[in-house]
Amino acid sequence: MLRQIIKEDANEMFALRSNPEIMKYIPREMPKNIDDAVKHIEFMQGLLESGECINWAICLKEDNVLIGNIGYFRMQPENHRAEIGYMLGPEFQGKGIMQEALTKIINYGFETMKLHSIEAVTDPENYASWGLLEKNGFIREGHFKEDCFWQGKYLDSFVYSLLNK
Repeated sequence: MLRQIIKEDANEMFALRSNPEIMKYIPREMPKNIDDAVKHIEFMQGLLESGECINWAICLKEDNVLIGNIGYFRMQPENHRAEIGYMLGPEFQGKGIMQEALTKIINYGFETMKLHSIEAVTDPENYASWGLLEKNGFIREGHFKEDCFWQGKYLDSFVYSLLNK
């Protein structure tokens, strides 16, 4: 199930974003405490209100508890394009949950948001992520060498795109 992320999700968001296994391929600061998670949720809510991003909690149908998130970032309405991003708790990976969420969000992007293309950026070592993208028809359009500087080193990026046919 997908739903809006709310402040009451702070504990679960903190658990996700402070987990080194999940954040291994995401060059972003990890929250140090629950307050940081609340600030992140508030920041994302502000981006939603300004039309710059839309982000959903991924929940199991039976309990409505956040186990991951998925959404559109770096939205370019003038180009009918947005970047998709996602994360999921390790204990829920490999069970088809992200596949189900990704299918819904791709459909939402093309049908409701009227996107022409969806972009995804992933670490070349994140085989699960780019494997999921390729399974869903995304095409690797580029391998940018050392395009991101994070924690004292340069990182490569794979850039994928999916066109609305």
